Amino acid sequence: MPGSIPAVTLHGVFMRVYDTGVLLAGASGVGKSELALELLARGHQLVADDAVDFSLRRGFVVGRAPRLLRGFLEARSLGILNISRLYGPHSVAGHCKLDLVLRLEAPRVVWDSGLERLGGRRSMATILGVELPEITIPIRLGHNLAVLVEAACRDLHLRLAGYRADADLIERQSREIRKQELREERKHDTPT
Repeated sequence: MPGSIPAVTLHGVFMRVYDTGVLLAGASGVGKSELALELLARGHQLVADDAVDFSLRRGFVVGRAPRLLRGFLEARSLGILNISRLYGPHSVAGHCKLDLVLRLEAPRVVWDSGLERLGGRRSMATILGVELPEITIPIRLGHNLAVLVEAACRDLHLRLAGYRADADLIERQSREIRKQELREERKHDTPT
């Protein structure tokens, strides 16, 4: 249709965390709604649960809940919850720009490579032709997923400002190695 706005509906829970639009994605039953409830309890906002309508606006991907589902969240064992009645009207946002995709994944195998420990499980997701950062988080017993989501949002803000902790640590290690090499050279060059 000429003049229509590109749009797509995706499965997931869309949250506003520290003014960052985060799509919690993953298979049904992986724990997206429970994580959303924890984030709501920490003062963040629900944009949409289960089905998120995304459209392209001025080059940005913007998400909102379908009108019928707006303000509701389904939690296993609890059923349908009215979020604004549980947490107050401020707990639901009408729409939000999508900044980050967090994919929750039931672990198939233990992943613990040095590179993943240094840089995480980061990739890019393309939604409506826009590339967005994506982080895959394996669900493990004892993980505090809400803290990980909050940290991912804060880290995204730092990355957008040009700072990367992994690059900082690598540079710091490289300087230490160079210093150690210089000490070793001086030690060998000193006459005995």
